[in-house]
Amino acid sequence: MTMADKIVVLNAGRIEQYGSPLELYEHPANLFVAGFIGSPKMNFLPGEAAGEADVAIIGIRPEHLKIGKDGEGWPGTVSVAEHLGSDTFLYVEGGKLGTLTVRYVGELNLQAGDRVWLSPDPARLHRFNKEGSVIRTS
Repeated sequence: MTMADKIVVLNAGRIEQYGSPLELYEHPANLFVAGFIGSPKMNFLPGEAAGEADVAIIGIRPEHLKIGKDGEGWPGTVSVAEHLGSDTFLYVEGGKLGTLTVRYVGELNLQAGDRVWLSPDPARLHRFNKEGSVIRTS
């Protein structure tokens, strides 16, 4: 992604999406592209479990989840905390939501077993239908 102005994402020889790296990162056309672009990869949650009955799957990137020890959002328990200095990666068991990856810039004093709340940035949610295509909103 760092060496090209435009990239083509192929899946079994079929073009899934073409555009700049940032376009594909911010506006993936489908689940394949959303899961392929970005590191760590996008979290995928069942739409109904995330409170969106008309959506099959919700996608949220690890850096677009706010994490706190109390508050609102999705409850979970830290299963693994990777303290890397510049970033902290947390793997949070979210019950019906599955395991979610959270990227926190800097050091965050959490460890396995800590109870947390995850709040997604609503403007950064990606919604997909049952065929895996993005659901465009106005």
